Amino acid sequence: MEKRPTFLGLDEYQGDPDVVILPIPYELTTSYGQGTADGPMATIAASTQVEVFDSRLSQDLPAGRCFQTLAPWSSESGTLIEQLAEIEDYLRPWLTNNDVFPLILGGEHGLLPIQMKAIISHPALEGSLSNLTIVQFDAHADLRDNLDGEVWSHACAARRSLDEGVGRIIQIGVRAWSSEEASLSESDERIETHLASSLLSISSSKSNWMNLLDSLRSIHGPVWVTVDIDALDASLVPSTGTPVPGGLSWWHLEEAMAALFEAADANVLGADVVEIVPDSTGVLTPFTAALIATRLIGGHLSTRIR
Repeated sequence: MEKRPTFLGLDEYQGDPDVVILPIPYELTTSYGQGTADGPMATIAASTQVEVFDSRLSQDLPAGRCFQTLAPWSSESGTLIEQLAEIEDYLRPWLTNNDVFPLILGGEHGLLPIQMKAIISHPALEGSLSNLTIVQFDAHADLRDNLDGEVWSHACAARRSLDEGVGRIIQIGVRAWSSEEASLSESDERIETHLASSLLSISSSKSNWMNLLDSLRSIHGPVWVTVDIDALDASLVPSTGTPVPGGLSWWHLEEAMAALFEAADANVLGADVVEIVPDSTGVLTPFTAALIATRLIGGHLSTRIR
């Protein structure tokens, strides 16, 4: 039987994992470009080309830890609601385990509220999402109440997560949103939206970016990191479902993720990297997604050696 590919091409051993890679090729509500269902496995394939040395750890990954790449979620159910329920079941054992760092590869961003349903029993949350902060890197706010009548659309992922009881969302890199979303962000104290124009434009002050980094370093309590790769400029991820120019550079994303793991009082419970679509060569976008995932895992492990 052909051996299933592993993240970073690492040899994986039986035993209780420290890090789990969860590929979820879910795609039912994409509204523009298609192909996110192919993203997780393309990312795992591309990850074999990522350098595994992490300077924060002063060693190569897995850095003495046990990694496990799970078989991709799959479903023969025909309805969106049935598939979402099955994804919740797939995730729950890993999102409620205090000893495991889950890294989810998607798939469309409609996964986010289902992750919130699955993680609510995590010991760090004490039965409530109200003390959880989502740090969302995204070109879109995903705060619509529905898109074309679908309330579980990827364009509603942040809104549905708030409905599940999430206490705070920090959005970074938004540059394409509706008047409905702008109004909600302004009126709901749980939402903190950092527009790309205020962080990156020529006329914006560098102090805006530095203030954001300071804010990330001061986060307290449980955190979930969600990276929609369209947060990056479209030149870096040309084949994501809804690419938007004017996004974060690689170094902006790298610096922000690093600041988050430097937060002394934050507890990052897990992360996802979503909206990955293989491009015509099958290389650039999945490789970038694999590198993001690798840096997130390295950031988590760096908090274990303080």
